[in-house]
Amino acid sequence: MNNGERAAELLNSGLNCCQSVLIVFGESYGLSPEMAKRVARAFGGGMGHLGKTCGAVTAGMMVLGLASDREDEAEAKKVSYSRVQELFKHFEALHGTTDCRILLGADVSTEDGYKQAKENELFSKVCPAFVKDAAAILEKLLAS
Repeated sequence: MNNGERAAELLNSGLNCCQSVLIVFGESYGLSPEMAKRVARAFGGGMGHLGKTCGAVTAGMMVLGLASDREDEAEAKKVSYSRVQELFKHFEALHGTTDCRILLGADVSTEDGYKQAKENELFSKVCPAFVKDAAAILEKLLAS
């Protein structure tokens, strides 16, 4: 099972997109699954159910920050920012946006939109593809 499949499996077990991706990739950087779950908890539904940036993408940002460790903090930030820009570019090329409410087709920041997403099982039908794609993009960025 690859990282994307592992993350999708975690998503289907009840974790959010951000938790799923961060758990899979975080261990390589000393982040325990429990700590990754806690750190990423508030980022589901596009950052606290605000419908903003997809949780799989925000987890990718965290992973890229962990992976961009350099002795010189200015250089670490430069590398991190560059990789984050690539993450967004590739994710947007696949899906047109990183905005959760657009990706889902429901505005989870509203009660009605969240209800619509739950009733139409959007989190289990739509989100696994975003988690898998974010994981695949991360793998490429981390290998470069």
